Order: sequence, then structure tokens, then C-alpha cells
Amino acid sequence: MSPLAKTAAEAPSPSPTSVGETRETMSGLPLSAVYGPADRAPGWTYDGALGDPGQFPFTRGPHATMYRGKPWTMRMFSGFGTPADTNARFKFLLAHGQTGLSTAFDMPTLMGFDPDDPRARGEVGREGVAIATVADMDRLFDGIALADVSTSMTINAPAVVLLAFYVVVAERRGVAPDRLAGTIQNDMLKEFIAQKEWICGIRPHMRIIRDMLVFCTAHMPRWNTISISGYHIREAGATAVQELAFTIADGIGYVQLGIDAGLPVDAFAPRLSFFWDVHNDLFEEVAKFRAARRMWARLLRDRFGAKNPRSWMLRTHAQTAGVSLMAPQPLNNVVRTTLQALAAVLGGTQSLHTNSFDETYALPTEHAATLALRTQQIIAAESGLADIADPLGGSYFVEDLTDRMEAEALRIIERIDQLGGIVAAVETGYPQREIANAAYRFQRAVDSGERVVVGVNRYVTDERERIPTLKIDEAPEREQVARVRAVRAGRDPAAASAALDGVRGACRGDANVMEAVIEAARRDATLGEICQVFRELFGEYRDPAHL
Repeated sequence: MSPLAKTAAEAPSPSPTSVGETRETMSGLPLSAVYGPADRAPGWTYDGALGDPGQFPFTRGPHATMYRGKPWTMRMFSGFGTPADTNARFKFLLAHGQTGLSTAFDMPTLMGFDPDDPRARGEVGREGVAIATVADMDRLFDGIALADVSTSMTINAPAVVLLAFYVVVAERRGVAPDRLAGTIQNDMLKEFIAQKEWICGIRPHMRIIRDMLVFCTAHMPRWNTISISGYHIREAGATAVQELAFTIADGIGYVQLGIDAGLPVDAFAPRLSFFWDVHNDLFEEVAKFRAARRMWARLLRDRFGAKNPRSWMLRTHAQTAGVSLMAPQPLNNVVRTTLQALAAVLGGTQSLHTNSFDETYALPTEHAATLALRTQQIIAAESGLADIADPLGGSYFVEDLTDRMEAEALRIIERIDQLGGIVAAVETGYPQREIANAAYRFQRAVDSGERVVVGVNRYVTDERERIPTLKIDEAPEREQVARVRAVRAGRDPAAASAALDGVRGACRGDANVMEAVIEAARRDATLGEICQVFRELFGEYRDPAHL
């Protein structure tokens, strides 16, 4: 029996609830009324001891001093309208104390369409910033020193194109790729599991990610090539345990992808990062972060043979739960977000975005985004949480819950291994079905009143709160359509066509696709043109609806 299987088999069960009715976590794990020494079974854990922060298996945090040494990065997610609009929001948040940039893209960009594509009509700049050319990327980061800032880009299906644009903008400013720091999400496994934004099928997408991993390992040592994301899995309706299991399983898939590409695991594993949702069950969320670090450390060391301790460390961004925000009584969302931010900090995140209370209505206003940022700053400066590493470590309840979440997640991962790995499991629809069933159970519990949502099914009022909202009109779309057409008209058409042929050749053969896409970006090929090559050669994916 493998160490992981042994861990799952020997997980402790909670002691019976002695007072009151049976209670459960949001994932359905049963809870005792009180916890004590009898609820800890340290002999079943991997090393038999809790350990310290900064030490394997990093249950208590990846760094010894945690936030005493460096506060978490306050990385607010921003993007709307034109690149100039979002650039102004970036500068506004940086001026108010944000410490990292995080870019939200609009739906046409996420799906790989230019703003003048008929399928983009009415969506340009609405849910994020519209980026179709290197010139757009340059405007997005106008006045921002790329060598001095850490940038995150939440983009998946066309991630290779957006990263190529970023690299070319940096080149034109005299900044080499090895000086760029940041993260690109680039997690197509969770797209097929949960978010459903794709271009071609799962295996062609994995090939492109492989080539990005190879390129960035060689040329971009400060860049996180994949942000393995549980966030969208949770937002689709997964429980915390399912989010933990499917996200770690995705990570296993990406590590295997790098190894199969011929990369030594320690050459690329330190640049993999994670991204978790943070929901309302505070202690379950804390336990999820702690269990995730422990699971990842063991997997990298024992399953994949990683020798570098940095390969064992699970470093993560977190975002408060968008799906938890409610339209009735919207100011209640400030409280929800605060509790979720507390859970992320108590759980040991390295980076955090706090949602704005108005996001159930529209993109955040400056006022709401500032309040969300201030929430983090108050926690960091006034709560005392940043002074102690893993302040809940050793709690009978938290340690028991961490153990049980790990054990339940490992059972799911073992099932995925039996199915042939995460790619095969996704192709059969296993994660998709499990998440859909969990979402259905949760909604039934809300509808019946079994699970309370304040202002929705309890403590309801007839009063309607009026709050200002950010409105995006059609002007950004008109501007972006004109800009992409101007780029096409002003470039060397023969050079652009030849570069696109280079992308076709790379996709058909064994050449690195990312290198070819960078060359296409240098020749001012557009996002839609490059993604159309993928559609032509790999086919446009249609969901088989396994559910």
C-alpha cells in the first residue's frame, strides 16, 4: 500500500456529537460538539508530528516566519473596457496600497476572438479588459515598469497568446523574459471540469501547455507558468473537499506533463502555483489550505521524486467566493468577504483578492474596490494575524478537520488514478458529474432552508438597497474594433502571414508552439488570428455533456 493510500485508510473519524443535533461542514463532514485530545490520532499522519512552518510537509505554512517576514500580496483582480480604462484602475489601486497586479479579460479575449469578430458583438470590454494585439497589451501596462511588478493574468484557452504579447511588449521596452515576474493561469484541466472556456479539445490544449512549460522553464525562471486553479471548480458548485481533490489531481496531471516532456521535476515544479476559492465555512477553509500544502509536499517528494524543497512547497493565491455574494442586502457581502479573507490568512495564503460587495450587480466601482482592498489592509495592520505563523495550529478541531479533509480528498484522487489519470477522468465526465451533484445538493439545502443564507432565505426584508454601479457602454467596443483593424492595416501583411504559417507548422510538427506564437506576436498577428490556427488544425471543441 502506498503512503498516500495508507494515509487515507487510517484517517481518524470524529467522535460522536454529544450535545445538540448533528452538524456538518459545508462539505458534509460530520462535526462533534467539542474536540479534545481523543480526537487527535497523530500516529496516522505522515510523519507523526505537526512540525513547524517552513518545514516539510508545510502543513503550517511554506515559510518559517510567514507574514512577519513578508505580508501576503494584495492582488486585486481588475479589468474592464479598453486597455486604457484598466490601466487607470491598476494605477488607482497601486496608489491605494495594492502590491500586485491581476488582470481580468473580457469574454471575447477569454475565448480567443478579436473584438470585430461577429461572435464578440456586445461583449467587448463588458466583463473584463479587451486585449487583441501587442499594442493593446502595451497600453494595458503603460507607465508600469514590467521588470519591477508582479503581474497575474487570468487567461486559459488563449494563454499562450497573451503571454506572448506580454513577452513582446517587454522586449520592445528592453526587458528580457528572464526579468519578468508573475503568473498566467493557463489551467485548461479546470476549464474542462468547470469553467467551460476552451478553443480546441483537451489533448491539444495540454500539448500547448507542455510547450509553454518547456519554454518558460528555459527562459522565464521568475514566471509561474500554470496557476492550478480550484477557484472555478468551487464556483461551479464543488464542495471544499472536491475542490481540494480535483485541484491537486490537476496538479498531478501537469507535473506528469512536464516529466513526459523530458523536464526534470525540480526544473519546473518550483514555478507551479495554486489558486483557491475561500468560502464561508471558516474552519473548513483553513483546513483546506493546510491539507493542500501537506498533500502537495508528499506527492512531489514521494510520488515524483522531487529533491528540491521548493518543489514541495505549495504556494498559492486565493480569492474570496464570488458565488457567495448575494444581491439582496448587498452590504452583507462585506461581512462575508471579511470572514473569507480571514480564513485565507489563517490558512496561510501568499496572495489574496477580496471581492467587492457590488459584484452581483456589475463590475466593481472604485469605491467598492477600495473597500475590498481596505478589508485586507485592516486584517494585515490591525488584527494581529500577521504576527503569528499558523495561529490555529495545534487546535484539536482544526487538526482533526485537516486530517479528515486530506483523507477524503485522497480517496477521490485514488479514484482518478484508477480511471487512468485526470485527463482520462475528465474525458469520462467524472469530475463534472461529481460537481454537478454537489451543486444540486447545496441548492436544495438552500431552497429548503436547511442551509441558511442571510437575507435570502432568512432575515429577509422588503427594502431594496440602491447602490451605485459601474456601467460599460458601447464606446469601448467601437474603440477596440477600430484599434484592431488599424493594427491589421498598418503591419507588414507578408510577415504576419508567414508568422501565422509558422504557428501552423509548429502545431502540425514537433516545434515549440510558444516560440512560434511569440514570433507571430512580433509580426502583429492578432489574438483571433492565432487562435483561429488552433481551431483549424485541432478542431473547435464541443462539450459532450457527460452529465
